Amino acid sequence: MPKTLLPLALGGAATLLPGLAWAQAPAVSPDYAFGPSMMWWGGGWYGMVLGPLVMILAIVAVIVLTRWLGAPSPSHYPHVQTPLDILKARFARGEIDKQEYEERRRMLGE
Repeated sequence: MPKTLLPLALGGAATLLPGLAWAQAPAVSPDYAFGPSMMWWGGGWYGMVLGPLVMILAIVAVIVLTRWLGAPSPSHYPHVQTPLDILKARFARGEIDKQEYEERRRMLGE
């Protein structure tokens, strides 16, 4: 057998061996054919109701936790400055004088 086929043959044999061993196992005992009771919930209906509810609550909890720990919501983004805000800030810092401020404010207003 070529060296390249040996790992493939060993992998196939390793995959099939558990199935062959399982096929040799005895049939399911009649005492516990379906567990102690249907789906191991004690035969009550509450398992069929609580199971999906707990799953939904777990999914909601994961989503809420992910959003809480994740990126900030749009309301947390810094305020976007308008051109008039920038002009007011420049005037307040003394970068432009009152005449230039008034002229540019009129231009932005048009």
